[in-house]
Amino acid sequence: MFFFLSKLVDTLILPSNIMVALGALAALLLLFRWRRLGVMAAALALAIPIAAGFTPLGNLPVAVLEDRFPVPDLTEPPTGVVMLGGAVDLHLSMERGQVILNDAAERVTETAALANRFPTMRVFLSGGWSSDTDKGRVSESSFARQALIGMGVAPERIEMEENSRTTFENAVETRKAITPKSGERWLLLTSASHMPRSVAVFREQGLNFIPYPVDYRTRGLAHPLNRPRSTAVGLTNLDLAAHEWIGLFGYWLSGRTKTLMPAP
Repeated sequence: MFFFLSKLVDTLILPSNIMVALGALAALLLLFRWRRLGVMAAALALAIPIAAGFTPLGNLPVAVLEDRFPVPDLTEPPTGVVMLGGAVDLHLSMERGQVILNDAAERVTETAALANRFPTMRVFLSGGWSSDTDKGRVSESSFARQALIGMGVAPERIEMEENSRTTFENAVETRKAITPKSGERWLLLTSASHMPRSVAVFREQGLNFIPYPVDYRTRGLAHPLNRPRSTAVGLTNLDLAAHEWIGLFGYWLSGRTKTLMPAP
C-alpha cells in the first residue's frame, strides 16, 4: 500500500504536473466566465516555469541534496560497491531488446570505472521492477548487468537482487543479500540528489556504507545564482527535487527512517 500511495502522491505534487493542472483549471474557469479566478490560476501556472527556468529555484533544492555528501577519496580498494537501480529505462529496454540508459547513466558508467580500477572489488546491483505488472520480466539489475559486462566487467564479479521497487526496498533486499564483515568497506553508489534518502534508509538497516555520489545536475551551492540553462531543465530539476524531498519526508513520517536529513 505504501508503494502505491507514494507513487500517487509523487505524481500529484510534481511541479510540472501542478503547472498543467493549474493551466487546465484556468481554462475551465475562463470558460465559465469566472475571469478573476481564471486569470489567477493562469498566472500561477505561468509562474512555475518562469521561476524554474529564470531564477535559482530550478537548481537550489537539488543543489542542497547534491552537496550533502562529498565524493570520497579512495586511496585503498573498497570491499565492494552497491549500485542502486534507477539508471535503466526499464520499459524502453524491454520493448527494444537492448540496454537503454536514462539521465542517471553515470550510476552504471562510474560503477564500471570503479570495477576496472579495483579488480578485487565486488559489484552488487540492487533493483528489480518499477511496478508489480513488470514482475517476472527482465529486471533492471539484469539490464544493468548486461551494460557492465559490455564495459569490461567480468560476469562472475557481478552479484544482484531483483526484488526491490523502492529505495527502502533496495536497503532491505541488500541487507538480506550482503552481510558485511568487520573491517569491510562498502560503497553506496547512486545519484547525488538521491544520496541523502539512500543513506538514511541504509543506515536504518544497519548498513553504514560509504556514500559515493554520481550524476550531478547542478554546480552546487557555491554557485547560488546559477540558474538552469533552459526552462525545460529547470522544470526537470524542480521535479527531481520535489520527488526527493517528498521521499525524505515520507520515509521519515512513516518511520522508515529516524533522521530526516542524514549527516555526512
